[in-house]
Amino acid sequence: MPTDRGRRGGLTLYQHDGPDLGHRMAIFDAAMQYQADGVPTVVFAGDEYGTGSSRDWAAKGTQLLGIKAVVAQSFERIHRSNLVGMGVLPLQFMPGESWQSLGLVGNELIDILPDAHLTPQSDAQLVVTRADGSRSTHTLTLRVDTPIEVDYYRAGGILPYVLRQLLRGN
Repeated sequence: MPTDRGRRGGLTLYQHDGPDLGHRMAIFDAAMQYQADGVPTVVFAGDEYGTGSSRDWAAKGTQLLGIKAVVAQSFERIHRSNLVGMGVLPLQFMPGESWQSLGLVGNELIDILPDAHLTPQSDAQLVVTRADGSRSTHTLTLRVDTPIEVDYYRAGGILPYVLRQLLRGN
């Protein structure tokens, strides 16, 4: 079996049904294929997700790749806000939990069930369905932190929110 030793770049295994199942491809190409297939995607991350320069473009890039949610151990403050502003749902693991502690390997089906009212910093449920059909449920914290962020997220981001307000004459 070939190894990736010496290989660089953003590669992933395409994990959706069809002829490309299990096919190694560039993350961008996989993201475009998932979007074409209507499959929402989730990023799992560690501490201080979003730390670094060009944070506003990082959130824009996340949204343009079709990522619907980011589940992290913690977020850089501005980046978390930028994710909400782009219509991407930020969620945080409970203390001591991570994608590693949950044993995620990348071929699971992920469902995220936020509080129906999207109450700021409320609990959400992460439902993991593994390849063998077993399921587990884990509590996350919704990192939409304020009522206005709830409005932004529900509108699909700040720009759609502002446009709707302008069209209503508010």
